[in-house]
Amino acid sequence: MSTPVVLVAGLHASARTAVVDRLLRDHPGSVAVHHDLREVTADRVQRVVRDASTVLGLADVRLAHGCVTCTVREDLLPQLVRHAAAASLLVVDLWDSVEPRSVAEALDCEEAHDILRLTCVLTALHAEHMPVDITRGDRLRETGQIAAAGDRRFLAEVLARQIEYATALTVHGGDEEDAELSRAVLAHLAPCTPIFTPDSTAVSAASLPDVTGARLCTRELAERVDPATAQLPCDAQTDEITTVVWHRLRPLHPARLFEAVDELVTRSVRSRGRFWLASRPHRLLAWDAVAGIVSVEDAGPWLAALPEAAWDMVSPARRTAAGLDWDPVTGDRVQHLVFTGPDLDRERVHALLDSCLLTEEEARAGSGVWAGYDDPFAHILDLKEIA
Repeated sequence: MSTPVVLVAGLHASARTAVVDRLLRDHPGSVAVHHDLREVTADRVQRVVRDASTVLGLADVRLAHGCVTCTVREDLLPQLVRHAAAASLLVVDLWDSVEPRSVAEALDCEEAHDILRLTCVLTALHAEHMPVDITRGDRLRETGQIAAAGDRRFLAEVLARQIEYATALTVHGGDEEDAELSRAVLAHLAPCTPIFTPDSTAVSAASLPDVTGARLCTRELAERVDPATAQLPCDAQTDEITTVVWHRLRPLHPARLFEAVDELVTRSVRSRGRFWLASRPHRLLAWDAVAGIVSVEDAGPWLAALPEAAWDMVSPARRTAAGLDWDPVTGDRVQHLVFTGPDLDRERVHALLDSCLLTEEEARAGSGVWAGYDDPFAHILDLKEIA
């Protein structure tokens, strides 16, 4: 019988600790494992193993290959396997800026399949800090929350990934106004993910999700957030928070879109999706922006650009997503971008993006002409492709 494992992630340590403590209390015989990375730049990682009442073990972990992520994963798995036989539940208390996806996928391995069962990925958030942190352009090194010596990630991008990958979210701390705002923001960023408020005094408040149930499929978790199959939010309005969906078929002019990027990312707090450029008609491009920081990446070929025989090599979710977007002319090529922010002007966002599309005359010119367009994205996309 496999032992259930829950990952508890989150930049806000106090909220994360509150969840871990609650899980340990609610599940007698449970054990939590945490890797403290505060001294990671000095090549020191401390592992803490505890139950509801006491610390069971403290140890310093040596960095493997200079990669703290590898070290934590390589040390974590043996620890979980070691405690699995006697524990009713294993709680992985992730360091502030560790993203749960890499850990979830590391645990979903053949050697531990019959011993460990990942049942929940829970991100804990502090109600007072989350709505502010998702707008902050600080790097993790500025907040003292890096996960490796050369960690250059931004606080807001890590927070967004922790929120969007999770199978459940919890909101702690702050007053009722903070909690209400946090729940509203989360309903826009991750509308399909259940939100729990375990420290609420409201009679109707849920406690925590079931963490002892069926095994999660990490492939399906990845498909929820990967660009080609992501479950993107719909148009929504909650008081001053607005989510705007832009969905078109015609290709984008690379130079015109490049000129519009700054306005698009500064007007919104979070945006993501998939799109295509006239100069790269065969490539699915991923848009990912938060707190004014934007990333554009090549996510592989559109299915329409592949021979039909190759379709059997992609996942059912990818084929389903392509089928939903399929057009007789463009295939699964689509412009599907979603923007969330305070008081977003839906008409302005649509008008700005529509102005970046090829005109009907340009569209009729065909891919031979499109290939000659100036492409300011080339220095980003081609460099990543070479790397």
